[in-house]
Amino acid sequence: MKDRILSNWTLPRLLRVIIGIVIIGMAISRADIASGIIGAIFTGMGVFNIGCCGSGACYTPVKNSNKDSKDISYEEVV
Repeated sequence: MKDRILSNWTLPRLLRVIIGIVIIGMAISRADIASGIIGAIFTGMGVFNIGCCGSGACYTPVKNSNKDSKDISYEEVV
């Protein structure tokens, strides 16, 4: 868990944490519980690197094409 929190910090992850903290601050200043919950969700997604493709859930493996390629000969038609 410690590795998940402390490693792989990218710009989108940092933005989620910053946006979440801003939303939490706005919720506290306006005494709005719903905004505070949304801010906590955004902050949690950023800190724990979960959510849409955050933990590599959208990873697609690269196909290695080891097929022999044939030489195709073309004939010019005039």
